[in-house]
Amino acid sequence: MQFYDSFGNSLQNIFSHKMRSFLTLLGIIIGVFAVVTMFSTVYGLKNLINDNMEKMGWNNSLIIYPDTDGNSSTTHSSRHRRRFMYIHRGAKPLTFSDYQLLRKEIDHKYIYGMIEDYKSFIKNKTKQNVQIRGTNIDFFKSKTYSLLTGRYFSKYEEDKAKKVCIVGYLFADRYFADEKPLGEFITVGDNRFEIVGILAEDELNKEGMDFNSWQRKRDLRAVYIPLRTASCYFRNGEAVDYIYLQSKNDEAYPPMKTKVRQTMLAQHKMAHDFAFNDIGAFLLTITKEINEMMKKWNITLSAIASISLIVGGIGLFSTLLISINERMVEIGIRKSIGATETDIFLHFLLEAVILALMGALIGIFISTFLVKLISIALKFSFPVPIEGILLGLGFSILIGIFSGLYPAIKASKIDPIKAIYYAE
Repeated sequence: MQFYDSFGNSLQNIFSHKMRSFLTLLGIIIGVFAVVTMFSTVYGLKNLINDNMEKMGWNNSLIIYPDTDGNSSTTHSSRHRRRFMYIHRGAKPLTFSDYQLLRKEIDHKYIYGMIEDYKSFIKNKTKQNVQIRGTNIDFFKSKTYSLLTGRYFSKYEEDKAKKVCIVGYLFADRYFADEKPLGEFITVGDNRFEIVGILAEDELNKEGMDFNSWQRKRDLRAVYIPLRTASCYFRNGEAVDYIYLQSKNDEAYPPMKTKVRQTMLAQHKMAHDFAFNDIGAFLLTITKEINEMMKKWNITLSAIASISLIVGGIGLFSTLLISINERMVEIGIRKSIGATETDIFLHFLLEAVILALMGALIGIFISTFLVKLISIALKFSFPVPIEGILLGLGFSILIGIFSGLYPAIKASKIDPIKAIYYAE
C-alpha cells in the first residue's frame, strides 16, 4: 500500500466520524491556541514596553550637564588630578556653542539643549508661576509630542532668538479655556512671547496607560521658547542647563558617547567640567532584564499551555485504541488482500498525526484571529510570533506520533483470520 493511499484512507476515516474527530481534536486545539496566544501576549507586551520607552525618548540617550565640582563621568587616576584639571584648565558651564558644535559633529537621531526656569505669568489679574523651557524641535520629536494647532519654531526664529513660544494643551486649557490662544501674546517674567503652536493631548497615555504620565503632564503644562532665546534672556553667557542626545540605534550608542566625550574635552580645553547621565546604558540593562523575564514567562506559560496538548494527546490515544475494535474487520480484510503490518502501522500512525496537525492548524487560526481582534480593540499591534506557531505545530506532531504509536503497533500485529471473524 502506497503512502498516499494511507493518507487518503486516514482522511476518509476522520471525516466519516466528524463528531468523534472533533472531540478528539478539541484538547489539541485548546492547547495550540493557548501556546500561540501566550507567545503573542508576551511578545506584544515586550514590544509595547520597548516602543513606549522609545516614544518617551529614553532609549539610547545621553544627557550632558555641567559638573562644577569636577565630578566628571570621565575616569581619572585620582581625585587630585580631577581638581588640577578643573582649576588650571579654565572650566566653564555648558553653552549654546557646545550645543551647536555637538549638533554639527555628532551623528545622532535627536539632539536638543534645555533651559528650565519658573517665571511669573499674569492672566485675568491672577499671578501664577509657570514653567518656561528653552529647547528646540527635537525635544518634541523625541518625546512624540504632536501639535494640536499651529507650528513648531522655524530655523530663523531659533537662530535669531525670536520671542515666540509653544504651549502645552494643559496650559491652554487652564489659561485660555474659552479663547483661541494661537497668535496671542503672553508675558512670562519680563518678556512677551507670541504663541505660534499648541501641543496636542498626550497620545502615549491616551488609552489609560501609565508611561511616566506625571512627567508628561508636567511637560504639557509648560511654555516652550527657542533654546537661543532662553539662553540670551534667562542665562548669562548663553549658558544651557543640559544637552540631550539620542543615537540612531543600539549599535551607534557607544561610539556616539565616545565621540561626545572627545568633542566636549576638546571644546573645553580638556577640562572635565561636564558629566554624563548615561540613560542609554541604564535602559539597556533594564531592557535585557525585561527580555530575560519575558523568556522565563514564555517558558512558564508554554509549559502550562502544553498541559492541554498532553490532555489532548491522551484523548487521541484513547480514541485510536477504541477505533481498533471498531475497525477489526477492516484490518482483517486489508491484510487478507495483501496489506503488510507496515501498511497497517503507517495507516494508524498517519491518522493520529493528521488529527493532531488539523487540531494545531485550527488552534493557530483561532489564536491569530483573536489576537488580531485584541490588537484592533487595544489599538496596539500584538504580533503572532513564528516561534509560537512552530512550537504549537511541533508539539502537536510529537503528540500525534506518541499517541498513535502504540495503537498503530497493536493494530499491525492483529491476526487477519481473527480480525475477519471478530464480529462473530
